Amino acid sequence: MQLRSLTRTVRSFCLLPFAFCLHAAAQLPPGVTDSQKAGDLPTSPAESLKKITLPPGFRAQLVAAEPQVMQPIAMEFDDRGRLWVVENFSYPALKKNNGVTNPAPDRIVILTNRSGYGIDVERKVFLSAGRNVTSVLPGFGGVWVLSLPDLLFFPDANGDDVPDGPPVVALTGWNINAGHNFVNGLAWGPDGWLWGRHGITTKSTVGRPGSPTNEWGTLDCSIWRYHPVTKKFDVVCRGTTNPWGLDWDENGQAFFSNNVIGHYWHVIPGAFYKRMFGTHENPHLYELMESCSDHLHWAGAKWSEARGGAAHDALGGGHSHCGLMIYQGDNFPAEWRGRAFMGNIHGNRVLYDVPSRNGSGYTAKHGGAFLMANDPWFRSTVQITGPDGGVFIADWSDLGECHDSDGSYRSSGRIYKVTHGIPIKTVNDLNLAKLSDAELVNRLGHPNEWHRRHAQRLLQERAVAGHLDKATIPSMRMKFLGEMKRWPQEGSVALLLRMLWALHVTGGLDEASLMLPLRHTNEHARWWAIRLLTEDKKVSPALLAKFVTMAREDKSAFVRLGLASALQRLPVNDRWDLATALLAHAEDAADKDLPLLTWYGIEPAVAADQTKAALLLAKCQLPQVRQFITRRLTAK
Repeated sequence: MQLRSLTRTVRSFCLLPFAFCLHAAAQLPPGVTDSQKAGDLPTSPAESLKKITLPPGFRAQLVAAEPQVMQPIAMEFDDRGRLWVVENFSYPALKKNNGVTNPAPDRIVILTNRSGYGIDVERKVFLSAGRNVTSVLPGFGGVWVLSLPDLLFFPDANGDDVPDGPPVVALTGWNINAGHNFVNGLAWGPDGWLWGRHGITTKSTVGRPGSPTNEWGTLDCSIWRYHPVTKKFDVVCRGTTNPWGLDWDENGQAFFSNNVIGHYWHVIPGAFYKRMFGTHENPHLYELMESCSDHLHWAGAKWSEARGGAAHDALGGGHSHCGLMIYQGDNFPAEWRGRAFMGNIHGNRVLYDVPSRNGSGYTAKHGGAFLMANDPWFRSTVQITGPDGGVFIADWSDLGECHDSDGSYRSSGRIYKVTHGIPIKTVNDLNLAKLSDAELVNRLGHPNEWHRRHAQRLLQERAVAGHLDKATIPSMRMKFLGEMKRWPQEGSVALLLRMLWALHVTGGLDEASLMLPLRHTNEHARWWAIRLLTEDKKVSPALLAKFVTMAREDKSAFVRLGLASALQRLPVNDRWDLATALLAHAEDAADKDLPLLTWYGIEPAVAADQTKAALLLAKCQLPQVRQFITRRLTAK
């Protein structure tokens, strides 16, 4: 095996970039040892596979297991269908010790299934001595890695898995004292941004190296995003406990999984959610938004005792969840499409919820157990859809759980693949990056969301690099307009939205173009038009007047929620007319989200202008918001 060294100027990393076969046993990194209780050994991979039970028609395959993969905390596919896996040995000891950080070395490995079936995997080590690595995501000519305290970008323009130079620190300031609440979960959103998650135990103050510190943002439990081109950093919503899963449904609505105080949350931009403990920085929020699920997966009472037992088992297993996947592949039966899957740590299983629209937002009803491991070692950290429509499930494989109070068995780890019907071959001869622009545009209509997301990101990358064919954006505009005209008789809102997002990330939209979906009869098209029109926080007087008219006249509470979210993207003095129109809907008084989100948007304006606030109070038809306005006016 030949090794190539690479001198690093940013922090300290060791790369072993060349492939080697899995049949040569991988070893734990230097300094990493198993610390579980004496006699505790995992069930063998073969026996673990036999123990798994699934609904009728589904079957599980073992894709990789120790020593091929150990401690898989995160994984993601690249454009070639290869699986990038973070082997995290530093968890949960991401803490300073007398001011000196000495984390165990973490690894990033690339797994390629050679035959397409079972354990026949080529294993390549991309990063062999990483520091506090919690997430990996290929894209934009390299690899993005959360390596606390940094978000790093490893450039690899030719895709040979050998970085072209030292990693670039895109963001820094992620707190290393967060324990099991550390920042995690990189994912590409439909808006073209890089999204992530952060837990509650400590705050991070994050910004670009060298930028003025007054431009940095402070956050704890939240969903955040970073733009790979503009370098902007944005906190999307705040609250909950420890978000550890994030995905988007077919309409581009984001959701995340959580622990202790509710497991399923709709990502509403500008939302302030209930917290497990502590308070938000603004003391004038008054009330906080709740989870959108209508149930718990545990029996309540003390969350710290929800670690097994019949009462918790019957409801789903316990309070702790890891991962989230909204299935949009092309292998499962149609009734499974759109269901939300998440790992339940204490229940040793993968659960699913059934989301649906409700009021201005969503609700999620309990579906049940999808995968029962029937093995106390099973700890599913990730669930993702692959290029073949199968579902890939990572298993941390340990008797410990989030607090790791009983030691760790570092030598174990499993990745399973679940499919429906006859076994399907894992895609192993794919490379979307070699497709033409026209072929990528066609992939935007693929029945498997995996292809749509990768195709959109590749089109975005080519647009940024100036490599798009001249006919590509006009072609996407034609498809977009075609879907606009065909709806609702024949057109597909899903394809319309994907063309809208693709045009947005490639620079193919302007305000005039976005006025078309703003008038569309589908509420999701209107919601996205509002979101994209306010993306740069610059709203013309004519557009603001259009928003005000929509707030008065639009029959969709979901669209009004989008307008309420837009309030926070307007200058404070420009929020009055839009807020007045939103607060005139007495039918929204009982909605669980709209009154609160509208209040979060108008609160700074109420504080700034008591005269206008008094006029708004007289017109407001939402009792909850009237109470908040009065309370804010009398606050010191």
